[in-house]
Amino acid sequence: MEYEAIICFETHVELRTRSKLFCSCPVQYDAEPNRNVCPVCTGQPGALPVLNRKALEFTIMAGLATGCRINKRARFARKNYFYPDLPKGYQISQYEMPVCENGYIIITGDDGEPYPVGIKRIHLEEDAGKLVHSSDSFSEAEFSMVDYNRSSVPLLEIVTDHERNPMRSVNEARQYLEKLRQILIYTGISDCIIEKGQFRCDVNISLRPKGSREFGNRAEIKNMASFRFIMDALQFEIRRQKRLLETGKRPGQETRLFDEQKRITIPMRSKEDAPDYRYFPDPDLVEVEISDEMIESIREQIPELPDQKLKKMTETFGIPMAEAVIITKDPKVSEFFEKSALKCKDIPRLSKWFINELFRFIKESSLTIDKIPVTPENFASLVNMISQGELTDTIARSVLEKMFSTGSPPEEIVDKEGLRPIEDEKVLEEIVDDVLSSHSDIVKQIKEGDRKPLNFLVGQVMRRTRGKANARVVKEMIEKRVS
Repeated sequence: MEYEAIICFETHVELRTRSKLFCSCPVQYDAEPNRNVCPVCTGQPGALPVLNRKALEFTIMAGLATGCRINKRARFARKNYFYPDLPKGYQISQYEMPVCENGYIIITGDDGEPYPVGIKRIHLEEDAGKLVHSSDSFSEAEFSMVDYNRSSVPLLEIVTDHERNPMRSVNEARQYLEKLRQILIYTGISDCIIEKGQFRCDVNISLRPKGSREFGNRAEIKNMASFRFIMDALQFEIRRQKRLLETGKRPGQETRLFDEQKRITIPMRSKEDAPDYRYFPDPDLVEVEISDEMIESIREQIPELPDQKLKKMTETFGIPMAEAVIITKDPKVSEFFEKSALKCKDIPRLSKWFINELFRFIKESSLTIDKIPVTPENFASLVNMISQGELTDTIARSVLEKMFSTGSPPEEIVDKEGLRPIEDEKVLEEIVDDVLSSHSDIVKQIKEGDRKPLNFLVGQVMRRTRGKANARVVKEMIEKRVS
């Protein structure tokens, strides 16, 4: 029997606010353990929460960016469960009245067609603390420590809809997560740095016979913070659940953990449903009323989103789709490119140099694009010089290297280093003739019909001119003389 997967995510995204959700403690990721805490975020008796308005605005922006309906009234609830990283014994979250509902994110389905993954709800809640285990393998950990710095950091929970266009494969799951993360970074509401726990997922997966409308029991894999591990966990669960079904057993509804060392999921506890959490309205927080004016004001602040940026790159700038996808993955990268494109006369060449050369130097420098000493205007000038024949590709690469080390404009580096190409044909002819006379055996091979050594001779000329010659012109000169 063939089975199909039903994959859903509960994605937890830490918001880019300066303070926590219900208190003034700072949000800092490099602080010593348990330094950014107070009576409110650690649940001391008598401490009262006060809602962070910026976190609410960010939640509304996330909903608008993912096509959600924004509810005019929202309510906070207490989600009751016991775990060492939850100091109050409950989490302030939302239940029956979330801020956002019924949205979607469009990905490319496995059939190559646009596929709108349904988003059931986006709600605002406080984060829990962080457990630090004594071993990377959870089953082998001898003890765990808890850091409450993260407790009550503003957190979005974005829940996909298992009934309305769930993800059907590991490939679609990866696409959804990448697209969601990209949208959140573009809006500026979160940095989504996975290594800092700013973008984490609970993964829900079940299998059912292909064509069936019934849903099987689902396994929930908690707190996944790596795309690679999420995909590994999904693949393992698909195999595990399929084996059970093929032997006539029904997978249990349970919460599992992913062992990163063994690359397997292991049972943690039976899966809770909403009644197990005993949700009830938080008596310390009033209902939130969201006005039309507030929604429209936030809508006006939303920048160009990834799909809009992609359309601009392909239609306005005429960049091939494959290159546009790479350039628009990060908003800082696409911003740099756009600024360069406004000053550049050769956009196709700019795009290729951007991806092949600028990216290489950025990777080697270990800097982000907004920190490099090369400005968009200077990069455009470099490409213009190549396009106009003022620089060969070889020289341009060395100029770009010096731009990275000095921050100087390309024109200044070229003049200072004497790197302008050789334009005097007589000088170039003398060098070509000298190379040919020094390699008469190679010339003989070419005359006898073997064209392979031709590039060797071109390389010799380029070496003697320190890359200042135009390789195409050099090749034509050699061919003319040899023939």
